[in-house]
Amino acid sequence: TPGQALRDGDIDWRAATAAARPALEPVLLPGGALMALLSTSGTTGSPKGVPVPLRAMMAFASYMELAVDLRAEDVFWNIADPGWAYGLYYAVIGPLMLGHATTFSEAGFSVHGLNTIIGQLGVTNLAGSPTAYRQIIAAGPAASAGIKGQLRVVSSAGEPLNPEIARWFAEHLQTTVLDHYGQTETGMVVNNHHALAHGVRPGSSGFAMPGYRVAVLDDQGNELPPRTPGILAVDLKQSPIMWFTGYYQAETPAVADGYYRTGDSVECEDDGSISFIGRSDDLITSSGYRIGPFDVESALMEHPSVAEVAVIGVPDPERTEIVKAFVILRDGFEGSDALAHELQQHVRHRLSAHAYPRLVEFVVQVPKTPSGKVQRFLLRKAEIEKQAAG
Repeated sequence: TPGQALRDGDIDWRAATAAARPALEPVLLPGGALMALLSTSGTTGSPKGVPVPLRAMMAFASYMELAVDLRAEDVFWNIADPGWAYGLYYAVIGPLMLGHATTFSEAGFSVHGLNTIIGQLGVTNLAGSPTAYRQIIAAGPAASAGIKGQLRVVSSAGEPLNPEIARWFAEHLQTTVLDHYGQTETGMVVNNHHALAHGVRPGSSGFAMPGYRVAVLDDQGNELPPRTPGILAVDLKQSPIMWFTGYYQAETPAVADGYYRTGDSVECEDDGSISFIGRSDDLITSSGYRIGPFDVESALMEHPSVAEVAVIGVPDPERTEIVKAFVILRDGFEGSDALAHELQQHVRHRLSAHAYPRLVEFVVQVPKTPSGKVQRFLLRKAEIEKQAAG
């Protein structure tokens, strides 16, 4: 504002612009120079500032080549908002690193709008989140019949990919959708790579991307053997492509002893692939069992009435916690005690007696971050407050 006093460190934009030369020589910067400062999504608490250095661009380019399999002949569209990590890293920076055009749409998301753009532009390579893909399924096969067979590959990120989504896309769109895992702090680090030859197991996040080494740690920081649940960590000593070193002007206890701990509970399988269990904050402890909400949600997604679901643990004096499912139904279905019982039995048969949701609530929406991730901690908070109120 004209006449306003500048604070220490501020720059007067008008004065600096007026004094600037019309042409500037490129400035050589080191790989550690700050390129962007991005906030985490806040799925389990307050967002934190993540400094993104220039050297991160090499990791972003590798993801586009190996996991997304972006080819020169592709028409690429990452539908993630570019204001958030997956959109900024892989709808803007990643394609530009490969000299590839990208696609943007300012319209709000709808299945009809998505299919129209895919059809009109001839999109062959699509990336997005399970939230969007679940809406495609909920709209039914007829809504997407016009793009059947057009998408060469589809990538999924932001939340674990329910196996039902992969099955539906293969059957009704004749395409392969693969799950990719990452964070604002790491970029995409564990993927089912479209461009690499490796096995793909339903429910698995895949393998560490070349340039990263990941491990599963216990609470004492020891690396765990296969088929043992623990916290997914990036081995900083053996991950030359890893670029995150700490939050902006904040302590970063997740970085310690040569590892970055993601806070996500996983298992490493015998083949080296990673199976996602859930955010450590989201895990449910019931009668001594540790239950991952993702497994329960994926089982419920297989029921024809379910469009979307979020599962949490609700405090219980006898079992520590009990499983509760918040279910969004597809069009043509109505919530009832009978349907709730049917869903409970469906999970009992698919998983186990201790994992089925003892509570089922039918809702029209669940809280999400602007990037589409379910905020289960808000659902838990509301349930605890409801219990306290009697």
